[in-house]
Formats: sequence, C-alpha cells, structure tokens
Amino acid sequence: MLSDLLMWNKIGRIAMLLAKRLGITPERALDLFYTSQTNERLHDSSTLLYTFGDKYIVDEVIREIQK
Repeated sequence: MLSDLLMWNKIGRIAMLLAKRLGITPERALDLFYTSQTNERLHDSSTLLYTFGDKYIVDEVIREIQK
C-alpha cells in the first residue's frame, strides 16, 4: 500500500486530470472522486488499484459516473 503522502499526491493528480477531462473545477472533481466507488477501491489494498496509472483510474471514475 502507498504511504499517506504518496496517496495524497496520487489523488491530487487524479482530481486534476478528472477536472480537465470533465471541464469542471478541481474542487468539484475532488468531491466526485471522494464520493465514488473507485475511491473506495483505491483505498482497499486487496484490489491493487493503487498500482494502476492515474489516467486509468480517471477512466474508471468516468465510467462509474456514466452508469
């Protein structure tokens, strides 16, 4: 599992990519991410989602929103 500092950095990068892809503010993107199932999976070490790239995780959030 990532250290807290590395996880914070990863989430920040994800939020910025998500904001850019959706054309929303970074604050709104962070809110969307934190309330998503993808966020829960990211923090669950058994899923190993934290090992995936930021763009892949952003795609997962967008797929989740579209459902």
